[in-house]
Amino acid sequence: MPLQSRFLSQIDVLSDKFIKVFKERGGQIGRRLQNILEPMAQDDVDLVRECIIKGLCVYLNEDPSNLMTEHVATDEGVIQQSIEETTMGIYIIKSRDASDSPEDIGIVLEGQRVLQDLDNCALAAAMLFGLMYTLNLTYPPELMYTFEVFQKLVMELEGNSLSKKALVLKNRLYE
Repeated sequence: MPLQSRFLSQIDVLSDKFIKVFKERGGQIGRRLQNILEPMAQDDVDLVRECIIKGLCVYLNEDPSNLMTEHVATDEGVIQQSIEETTMGIYIIKSRDASDSPEDIGIVLEGQRVLQDLDNCALAAAMLFGLMYTLNLTYPPELMYTFEVFQKLVMELEGNSLSKKALVLKNRLYE
């Protein structure tokens, strides 16, 4: 199965449904989702995908900063120390002006940069999922539901049994 094209196209196909479900969510999570969806007005496909992925984390009551960590390129030593302390995730290094496009986007496993210079955050999420799935790594507990949704709803792999959270999301997506 072609990982990159499948993951990104499925995010695109499901994006309207995800946005509808996110906008219906109320309470504190609903407010956090609104803040995450705000940048989507810029009409940038990569930004929309990134917002969908972050929104998915929030919707599933997980912290998107456990998946994607942004660093402002000030001191390479501080950035390297933060990366070494990361078990698994995506790092985004931006210049001093955080509104600029990132200087580097990459993947960290066990404190080591395993991929770098990726084009965008959605591609990095696809590659991270692919590494986790291929290497048969256990999904981190703080992102367990997000990776389950990536695997079973987005990529449609082994989707026979879903956790309650993933099942509720699937039912709301297809209402």
